[in-house]
Amino acid sequence: MKPPSPSKARCGPFLLFGALYAAALVAVWVPWFLGLIGPEMAFSPSSWHAHEFLFGFMPAIIGGVLLTAVPNWTGHPPLAGRPLTMLLAIWIVGRLGLVGSTALEPLTVALLALLFPVALIAVTGREFILTRNGRNLTILAVLAVLVGAQGLFHWELWRFGRSAHGTRLAVAALLTWTVLGGGVMPGIAGGWRKARGASHPQVPSSRFDGVTMGFGLLSLGIWILQDDDVLNERLTGALLLAAGFALTARLARWRPRHAPSGRSVTVPRVSYAFIPAGFLLAAWASLSGDTAFNAAALHAWTMGAIGGMALTVMTRTAPGHTKLASTASRLTTGIHIAVAAAACARIAAALDPQRTMLLIPMAGALWIAAFLTFALLHGRRSGRWMSEPVRPATPD
Repeated sequence: MKPPSPSKARCGPFLLFGALYAAALVAVWVPWFLGLIGPEMAFSPSSWHAHEFLFGFMPAIIGGVLLTAVPNWTGHPPLAGRPLTMLLAIWIVGRLGLVGSTALEPLTVALLALLFPVALIAVTGREFILTRNGRNLTILAVLAVLVGAQGLFHWELWRFGRSAHGTRLAVAALLTWTVLGGGVMPGIAGGWRKARGASHPQVPSSRFDGVTMGFGLLSLGIWILQDDDVLNERLTGALLLAAGFALTARLARWRPRHAPSGRSVTVPRVSYAFIPAGFLLAAWASLSGDTAFNAAALHAWTMGAIGGMALTVMTRTAPGHTKLASTASRLTTGIHIAVAAAACARIAAALDPQRTMLLIPMAGALWIAAFLTFALLHGRRSGRWMSEPVRPATPD
């Protein structure tokens, strides 16, 4: 069986709605955080913002990418029509549950928010089981961890009024899915070389990559469980520092000086660079006790690394829906630069609270502009997902 071509795997609504929601999320949060508006929700501005980035925006993007990739992995027709509409409706219900959280029980809000990732696991897991595709089950494992993190987030919010461990577990899961494994970066560089016949071969994976990834996951695991004990903080800080240097060396190992110079390769490197930066900032927070660096590390990982690499995957997946070229145009490069600049401004705001009123609106404006531009570029033909028939796979 020949897998369906990407152009027929139309799961565009999740990428479109995810991009629009990313912009709306920040457009609401910035004035709320600055005290200019006061929506009635059973969440603080920071808790709502964290929840909807980690468990609203990112699962939508994962859904869009995963539902596009699964037909290519399994050879089955992609999800379309009423089932896809129902899945999208479940995601929207989760968002509305938080909006109406003052009128609902905390358990109800949590269950409504958890419906989408559980449904996504069920839909994609069924495809993997039917085709005995065990190779890609690790993606479902990451989604399962994200579901657990979301449940922990809601429990901590109900019990303590804020979430620490649930937020950190979700960040670690998303880092693992998007960037820490390094599958995106070598794949992009390798595809660039293959298409253009570049003379410099791709650096193959080695034991160093495995050790670096394992070390990064270990330090993240300890960071998730970090408490206020001084000895534990020093140990965590030392591990995070070592992981930050190792990940910097891993990025350098991908030959940034000799690798292809195309924008489609350079842009994800910038996003990936926020990972070791986040480790180094988190290390300094643990070693110095300055909590401002914790906030800076979180935003380096979330806005810079996860947000930036999610946008990279979105722009490479969206051409499958819109038949656009998968190369990075100047405008596409510009939206990636805007996200990186937004992350830098947000990190600076965490480290320099006196300039909050300048830096946070600046970061928000850049983020909103980037994702609205993506929606305009790649969302023009997404309306076809409701009515356009999907052709099944055909034999070779």
